[in-house]
Amino acid sequence: MNPSKTALICGATGQDGAYLAQLLLEKGYRVVGTSRDAATANHRGLQALGVDDRIELVSMRTSDFRSILRALSQTEPDEVYNLSGQSSVGLSFEQPVETMESISVATVNLLEAIHYLNPKIRFYNASSSECFGEMEPGSAATEETAFRPRSPYAVAKSAAHWAVRNYREAYGLFAVNGVLFNHESPLRGDRFVTSKIVSAAVRIAIGGGETLQLHNLQIARDWGWAPEYVDAMWRMLQIGEASDFVIATGQSFTLMEFVEAAFQEVGLNWSDHVQVVSQEARPLDIAFNRGDPAKAGAGLGWHARLAMPQVVKLMVESRRSAEGPPGPRA
Repeated sequence: MNPSKTALICGATGQDGAYLAQLLLEKGYRVVGTSRDAATANHRGLQALGVDDRIELVSMRTSDFRSILRALSQTEPDEVYNLSGQSSVGLSFEQPVETMESISVATVNLLEAIHYLNPKIRFYNASSSECFGEMEPGSAATEETAFRPRSPYAVAKSAAHWAVRNYREAYGLFAVNGVLFNHESPLRGDRFVTSKIVSAAVRIAIGGGETLQLHNLQIARDWGWAPEYVDAMWRMLQIGEASDFVIATGQSFTLMEFVEAAFQEVGLNWSDHVQVVSQEARPLDIAFNRGDPAKAGAGLGWHARLAMPQVVKLMVESRRSAEGPPGPRA
């Protein structure tokens, strides 16, 4: 089969990159992924989805402009998806410079390379709900909600977001931001609390004999299903006019509700196995967020089918069965 389009995924070995690669392959794309060192890249997510031998991997450093030019010239993509960069809010407080360079500087490098080499390339940038900062309980962020970033990660994502809009308006590039709220899957890394909770619940259920220690269970997030969210990314690059979109379920749940759902799935009462411990809070931690996906519904025909309870169920089922699939597709 001759591929209809070529897509370059920056960050193809992460959660979103792996699911996006799978989706694009199913749509007949030639898929190229980037890694700092393609020869030593961790293919765990791609292998879990059975697509590691169906995509090309090239070495590219987003901090090195010449490296980006070389990768774009070699692969000649129709679409570029920027999913790379430091992805942990907590780690960004420990590594603020690396966070800014890997997110905001990298995004400008990609935009400038596209502007220089081939302005017809369509560009997707992974923006973040963290840009909105603290929200009033019960509210929901739209594409017009002001940014109030409260972490180095959010500051970097905000700068990248506005760089995309600037290149779109100044140079006419087809460049869009997907302002994605939290989205989970069995491919979520162990650094993230959602994966930590699911893993612990399953271990305890099979006799692990441990106590899960967590901190603030009152934070509330809008949690969705990652495979659905990468479908929204693809849709953003297929429309006639470039625009930014909030991608969310429109529902918010507390971390306590997430924990309760995970332990219920394995037949346990969470309060018997979880210890809430105090810690020095992150500077400027966010207590509540929720997104309004109305524009995505109207402009992309995209709607989240799964919210937190269903997401937890699928994550637990996958964790309990080493041979099981990572869950349903979008």
